[in-house]
Amino acid sequence: MTVVTLPMPKRAIISVSDKTGIKEFAQGLVALGWEIISTGGTAKFLTENGIKVTPVADVTKFPEIMNGRVKTLHPAILAGILADQSKPTHLEQLEQLEIRPIDLVVVNLYPFEQVIQKNTDGFNNLRSQNLEAFENEAIENIDIGGPTMLRAAAKNFHSVAVVVDPHDYGTVLEELKKGDISLETKKRLATKVFAHTAKYDGAIANYFHSSLRATPSTSPGINSGSAAIPSNEIDSALPRNDFPDSLTLSFKKISDLRYGENPHQTAAFYRDADNGAEGIAGVEVLQGKELSFNNILDANAALNLIQEFDEPTAAVIKHNNPCGCAVAENITDAFTRAWDADPLSAFGGIVALNRTCTPEIAEALSKVFIEIVLAPDFTPESLELFKSKPNLRLLCLPRLNRHPALDAGSRNKRKDSKRVNGGLLVQDKDESVVTEKELKMATKKHPSKEEVYDMLFAWKVTKHCKSNAIVLAHNGATVGLGLGQTSRVGSVKIAIAQAMKQFNNVAVKQFVCASDAFFPFRDSVDELAKAGVTAIIQPGGSKNDGEAISAADEHNISMAFTGIRVFRH
Repeated sequence: MTVVTLPMPKRAIISVSDKTGIKEFAQGLVALGWEIISTGGTAKFLTENGIKVTPVADVTKFPEIMNGRVKTLHPAILAGILADQSKPTHLEQLEQLEIRPIDLVVVNLYPFEQVIQKNTDGFNNLRSQNLEAFENEAIENIDIGGPTMLRAAAKNFHSVAVVVDPHDYGTVLEELKKGDISLETKKRLATKVFAHTAKYDGAIANYFHSSLRATPSTSPGINSGSAAIPSNEIDSALPRNDFPDSLTLSFKKISDLRYGENPHQTAAFYRDADNGAEGIAGVEVLQGKELSFNNILDANAALNLIQEFDEPTAAVIKHNNPCGCAVAENITDAFTRAWDADPLSAFGGIVALNRTCTPEIAEALSKVFIEIVLAPDFTPESLELFKSKPNLRLLCLPRLNRHPALDAGSRNKRKDSKRVNGGLLVQDKDESVVTEKELKMATKKHPSKEEVYDMLFAWKVTKHCKSNAIVLAHNGATVGLGLGQTSRVGSVKIAIAQAMKQFNNVAVKQFVCASDAFFPFRDSVDELAKAGVTAIIQPGGSKNDGEAISAADEHNISMAFTGIRVFRH
């Protein structure tokens, strides 16, 4: 009599925190004759859904211990995953040790990132008042066994398939129904695992670094006494413990873009894994064509600018610079004044509002060419009017009017980065806020209440203009912008020319001027005086501050120092 030995069923180990689709996937495996090994909560979930599982303890002959901290860290599991099934010696060793191979690893990890996000406001500012309880929760959600199994399976992808993303369950089942999972698919799944575990470890490293941070010192204050502020005080360094020795950044692709900054460049858009939903990556596109690379850059510049303001504010942006910006009692008036600041440059730009878009604004914009309208909301009537321009992109971001630096309880500073050849520059994002009480009056004449209002308005706009930047403002609206020039007096002359053109070459009384850095000579002050400027706001800090102050006194101009420079390159 011949004894027929049936082949052992293939084995999958399943241990998931995210149960999405796992019941159907496991049912599909069982239907194909697979044995399922499972752990803890996953085993309980599958059993309750009528799916037969082999508890991991039955495989390891060792109980789960330490509240589940040690479950799968055992040779009976890891050797089964790591065995290269193309090598006879590996298979012989498994047989000698009575360990069966594991052919499929299905794991997603403890929700560490979700725990961190739940306890922060999206800008890495901690909500929880109980830091010890928060840290304990975070630590207990650092997965050890999961990443170990994932990395082991991904390393051994020739022999083992590994699934970390529930979206891949369908693909894996379809290939198994046809016989086996292709090597190409196994390699793709392994690639996804290594990206996932790198992101996971990066989130943990970033959390631990942030928990070690000392509270940053405040920005240099405004000196009393001498009007001239020494440049070494303006540029004094903040503590460097805000920046780790090794920096891990994690981004997830949202989409491929049609092209990059220019048509011959390819491009894609990625979301910040930590807080992308708080920015441009989190916008809802209500209408219009696909966003381009330049659209996204300009929309981001617009968002950064209008988040400076609490009052109704509108801005027109083009090539990452403002064409116009205005505040008013209502958003319609703010838009009208921002547009009128430079309607020629506004052609083909984008409009950003920090209040709901009104029908009046929609009607006006339906008659001109712009690329984008960005707002926290749109009235039904405005959406109906915009239908006449189906290619116009309407972007909705409900939290758009929120300036993170003004949030109560803000602790940690957001970071900006810029790529350079062979490296990355990282700095605190400039979320400085200057108020009237922080101004240092440098001249004999002090500004009026109305001038102070315009000075602070212009200062906020200046932060978002390419250096060298000069902003002329009147009654809560820009009237002249001189941007991106290599000489400060050159920017002054451009801003004045624009203002004179808009106001029919007649100097408007009570122009104010904001400069993103100090005036190295008196020439800029002399030019501003000719144009009718009555007040200037600037950082101070030049060795020639005295010369600029003397010029302002000669022209009866008020001048205030902020003590903060706001270059933008």
